[in-house]
Amino acid sequence: MMDWTDRHCRFFHRLIAPHALLYSEMITTGAILFGDRERLLGFHPAEHPVALQLGGGEPEDLARAARIGEEWGYDEINLNCGCPSERVQRGAFGACLMREPKLVAQCIQAMREVVDIPVTVKHRLGVDDQTDYGFVRDFVGALYEAGCRVFLVHARSAVLKGLSPKENREIPPLRMQMVRELKREFPAATIVANGGIASVEQVDGLLRADGTLPGLDGVMLGRAAYHDPWLLRALDGILFSAPSYAYPTRESVLAPLEDYFHREVSRGVQPKSMTRHWHGLFHGQAGARAWRRQICEGLSPVTAFESALREARTPIKTAPHSSMESPSQPQASNISVSESPATLTSASQT
Repeated sequence: MMDWTDRHCRFFHRLIAPHALLYSEMITTGAILFGDRERLLGFHPAEHPVALQLGGGEPEDLARAARIGEEWGYDEINLNCGCPSERVQRGAFGACLMREPKLVAQCIQAMREVVDIPVTVKHRLGVDDQTDYGFVRDFVGALYEAGCRVFLVHARSAVLKGLSPKENREIPPLRMQMVRELKREFPAATIVANGGIASVEQVDGLLRADGTLPGLDGVMLGRAAYHDPWLLRALDGILFSAPSYAYPTRESVLAPLEDYFHREVSRGVQPKSMTRHWHGLFHGQAGARAWRRQICEGLSPVTAFESALREARTPIKTAPHSSMESPSQPQASNISVSESPATLTSASQT
């Protein structure tokens, strides 16, 4: 998610969800080709696996940017064909690219020719009045023929005129059954669902077959994971259940965050640019409001926690996430958290 899932957000999410595939915010090809690459592309090694999401519509520029992304160590290149913002439309990329499947196929081919890592696509179900299944089926089919095998599908259409990006995340109806239709039509593809997913129970249902329609291969979480990052912990613990792995507690995340905070400050990073992403650590817990107030002031995590304890005058309690009480365990291994990473992904929700 633009201005959300930057390196500081992703490092935080990795501490919580060790198996999720994390996605960068969308970065335009122009920014990568002519901008400050260290600021745009640099990341902590702990973030792996991490995907670079590109915004652009010129095959040559995308190929150059993809090659640079691979050189910087990213594990996947993802092309955004789902963002509906006016700024993106003016650049002739994002969701409007769904109207040009041949061009997108050329973009996919150009990137695949110059990198050895996977090239994937994030897209919507339709654009404006083009909302029938045949439209998205033909779009996916064209990219599949070009060699793309992973499709991250926001289960809404994009309305490019008349709705804001926020309204485009809420007003167009969710149509998860259509995403399942894509999986039935392209069984060898990895089809990942995105949009309106906010609980373990929803994930469980999406990864299971529904009547004659197959279960999906993964889920991508955006804002739900950002505001309640412990949801990632719940999903990671269930979907990638590894008895020998010791998952962190909320308090145990503070020490590595503290080390990261001081290391980045010593490199000249502004404290608030990091800590604004960490406000959800105690989401839903007693004392969470005091934590949010302190951490968003740019205090170090340990200092913010100690100040929050004094402000709240009661211990910050860390009851288990309610989602952990789900009785079933979906049989899947892909979670995407963007925008973080069934593919548990933290990434953009466009």
